[in-house]
Amino acid sequence: MKDLKKYEVVYILKNNYVGNLSYLWKSKPYVVPITYYYDEAEHCILSYTGEGHKIEAMRLNNLVSIGVAQIKSVNNWQSILIHGKFEELSGTHAKQELHKFANGVKKVMFIKDNKYPDLISDFSSKTTSGRAPIVYRIKVSEMMGKCRTC
Repeated sequence: MKDLKKYEVVYILKNNYVGNLSYLWKSKPYVVPITYYYDEAEHCILSYTGEGHKIEAMRLNNLVSIGVAQIKSVNNWQSILIHGKFEELSGTHAKQELHKFANGVKKVMFIKDNKYPDLISDFSSKTTSGRAPIVYRIKVSEMMGKCRTC
């Protein structure tokens, strides 16, 4: 096993769109899958969600992590871990960032999976509350990665 260089970590982050978000809720760690887009220019991860314990937890403790793995076999994999701070977005800025998220994920999906979905609901969870989605970003503070057979 070896450490990945920063550019390798960024490459994996940029070329994927599903990761595992880790956060604390009522003194217990949680890990949930999310659809994300890495905005390299702003060095942040964009996503959205509906109301629930995940968003409540991140509002109370904004320190989070995201893991992304590319696994071909037990002896051939790459895994990255991102630490950062959750920031809830609002108003026009939230709408702009949600648009950036949707277009970014579509582009990655086209390159990686040869798919180009029409609607955001084709590749990301729908909010069921009937209310507007909560758009957020994670400002990246630290990145690291490991690999085997790389």
